Amino acid sequence: MRGVRLLLVLAALGGGLWGLRQAEVFYPVAQPYDRALYDHWIDADGDCRDTRQEVLIRDSLSPVRLNDRGCRVIAGRWIDPYSGAVFTDPSRLDIDHLVPLAEAHRSGADTWTEGRRRAYANDLSSPLTLVATGASANRSKADGDPLSWLPWPPDRWCAYTAAFVAVKARWGLSQDRLEAWWTDAVLWTCDRVRPVGR
Repeated sequence: MRGVRLLLVLAALGGGLWGLRQAEVFYPVAQPYDRALYDHWIDADGDCRDTRQEVLIRDSLSPVRLNDRGCRVIAGRWIDPYSGAVFTDPSRLDIDHLVPLAEAHRSGADTWTEGRRRAYANDLSSPLTLVATGASANRSKADGDPLSWLPWPPDRWCAYTAAFVAVKARWGLSQDRLEAWWTDAVLWTCDRVRPVGR
């Protein structure tokens, strides 16, 4: 519990730095961020289901129901990894880039080719890059990193932070010093408060 309280205090301090950390003085980029640089959602395999539909199918805990053409998911069962809320209506879900596109851009994707940006924006090769999550949780997260936003309740911080670090490492994206310090602190605390046997 003491570790969680410490993280809450540090999170409040770190969040206050977020506006400054988004400035180009901290993140000099080869070109300004524009969401249009990251082409999504695409139908990479030509089966009429774009990346959003593929993630909904993959992440549903029960067989999904598709529309008459078999191209769009209209029902299933999803658990939001950020809040733990259960959804059965896909219209209430967003497909979240766990490392947001703008954050990826600030962290090295600004120099990527068009093809690599498209691959990242539609990555189905790992269940960590794209996740089906409640729209409200996704929008409160916005384009931040774990220093500016963590899911609630705190028992979800460990998995989220570990996944964030893993996605950045997998795609060769950098962490600035504050972000690296913070994610290391969260994961260090997680290792010490995790129940024995887990």
